Amino acid sequence: MKETTSQEIQRVAVIGTGLMGHGIAQAFAVKGYEVNLLSRNKDSLKKAVQEIEWSLSKFVKKGTTSNGEAEAALSRIMTTTSYGEAVGDVDLALESVSESMELKRRVFSKIDEYAPSHAIIATNTSTLSVTEMGKATGRSERTVGMHWFIPPQLTQLIEVIRGKDTSNETLNAIMDVSRKLGKTPILCKKDARGFIVSRILVAVFNEAFWTYSRGEASMEEIDASVRYIGGFPMGWFELVDFVGVDVEYDVSKILHEAHGERYRPRLELTEPLVKEKRLGRKTGMGFYDWSKGRPSIPSELKGMYDVERSWAVATNEAAWMVLEDVAEPESIDLGMKLGTGWPSGPCEYADNKGLDGMLHKLEEAYSRYPIELYKPCPLLKDYVAKGWTGKKAGKGFHKYI
Repeated sequence: MKETTSQEIQRVAVIGTGLMGHGIAQAFAVKGYEVNLLSRNKDSLKKAVQEIEWSLSKFVKKGTTSNGEAEAALSRIMTTTSYGEAVGDVDLALESVSESMELKRRVFSKIDEYAPSHAIIATNTSTLSVTEMGKATGRSERTVGMHWFIPPQLTQLIEVIRGKDTSNETLNAIMDVSRKLGKTPILCKKDARGFIVSRILVAVFNEAFWTYSRGEASMEEIDASVRYIGGFPMGWFELVDFVGVDVEYDVSKILHEAHGERYRPRLELTEPLVKEKRLGRKTGMGFYDWSKGRPSIPSELKGMYDVERSWAVATNEAAWMVLEDVAEPESIDLGMKLGTGWPSGPCEYADNKGLDGMLHKLEEAYSRYPIELYKPCPLLKDYVAKGWTGKKAGKGFHKYI
């Protein structure tokens, strides 16, 4: 069977109409793709189209899209509750349903049943196994991860994940299509839980949770330091609220199960909030009160938390990814800057600061608090032993020659 290339991808199906689904459909339609949007009920489809209309009107008001272009994009979106109608004539089907392996495998199986044999099946999962979903089909070589970020119509980053059976042709087609959408794709070379961005984020979330639990600094002191000294867009507790406490709770458990003690979470901080439905921004209350908008974090509280420890933990996790051949340093850095708005990628930050300094920070933390989170990655120790300490040495994660 001939593999599908990006040039041959013209018709796309998007399964799921939630926050991500309708945004992904819009992103494809704006770039000229014919899009079939599938949901189980007509009400959610109607709401999705209204959301797309509202979003396009914002682009028109900003002057980045003309009325004609917005209308043309809308005309390219067809809605349906039928799998046969949705995927029967497409070149790419992308699922964006809830983070449940059972549900996603069911969706993959249905797509496989109705889609043409050449069609690629992609998942927008942020943590689950692409390989396992592919096994629910008869075309595992044409299954792939295509992880978008919120909101899909605005954010530039897409994580492309290779499953164990994903062919090079499928991978290249999705990388190319991502670029044609005006996005920047980064490659996750292995189907490792959390891929790239989520792994780094959950590592620094855990660092903040452990620090808070030990009574070293308050939630506000940690977040003030992260924002006003570290230059990050949000504090860690604030960002958990923004993403969703329930989402962080679920992802942290998945990563702990997949990667072991390095990801041991402090569920006693998040579990009560989840049970009380204090899920952050979306419910108006989480670690902070969001009922009147974004919480105010006083800048005078900065300095009580050592932000370098956040960077050290992020650098350590990046080193594990490089050691495990999950991702290249360039992809890790791009992912954190484009996907989360970090002022620097962890690899380039460590190179600039000195890998020896990062290693010392980890060893210092590990000697005081002997948990796996702070245990230095062997790759980091190896680089420093070889004198590859970063920019000052001409080589670290990156080369400087």
